[in-house]
Amino acid sequence: MTTEADFARTQLLPGLVLYPGRLARDEQVALLTEIRAVIAAAPPFTPVMPRTGKPFSVAMTNCGPLGWVSDRAGYRYQPTHPVTGARWPAIPERLIALWRAVAGYAAPPEACLVNFYDPTAKMGLHQDRDEADFDAPIVSVSLGDTCRFRFGGTARGDPTRSFPLASGDVVVFGGPARLAFHGVDRILPGTSTLLPEGGRINLTLRRVTEPSAA
Repeated sequence: MTTEADFARTQLLPGLVLYPGRLARDEQVALLTEIRAVIAAAPPFTPVMPRTGKPFSVAMTNCGPLGWVSDRAGYRYQPTHPVTGARWPAIPERLIALWRAVAGYAAPPEACLVNFYDPTAKMGLHQDRDEADFDAPIVSVSLGDTCRFRFGGTARGDPTRSFPLASGDVVVFGGPARLAFHGVDRILPGTSTLLPEGGRINLTLRRVTEPSAA
C-alpha cells in the first residue's frame, strides 16, 4: 500500500514544496473527468482586472462552497457563479483527499479555483492574499501541458527563479512561502496528451475563512 512517505518531494523554499508526479496518469484521467463535470455545472468565465477592466488571459471557474472572482468591483470570494448565479458544484472528493495528505492543515478547503491556460496564456507574478487565514496553505495541481512556473519572495522586487510544472505535479505554498509571489511565464505546447485540446488546467485548493469563524 502506497503511503505519503513514498512520494517524492522537493522543498524549493521554506514552506514551498513540489511533489513531482504526485498524481499518476490514471489519477489524472479520473480527476479530469470530475473536473469536466464541474465545468458542465459551472461554465468557465473570463475575469477582468478591477481597475482597468482588462480581461485575464486565462478563463476560470470554481468548485466548493466559495469561488474566487475578479471584476470591476474587485477580487473576492462568493458562493455563486458570477454569470449563472448558481451555487458552485462541490469539490471532488479526490481533491479533498489530496488536501488532507499534503496540506498539513486540519480544516478542509473551501474553494478550488480552476484556471484554463490555452497555449498562449500566462499569469503575471502575484500573491494569493484574499483569504482570511494565511496559516492555511494553497495546494496547486497541474493537468495537461507543462508550464514554466516562476516564483520569488514575499516582496515584489525579490529575486525569482523558474522551473517546469508537468501534468500530475502538485505544489504546496505554506508557512513563510504562503505569500510568495508566483506566476506562469508560458505554456509548452505538446508536452502532454492528457487534454485533447491542448493547454493546461491548474487547480488551486484554498481555505478562505478561519476555522473558528466557519
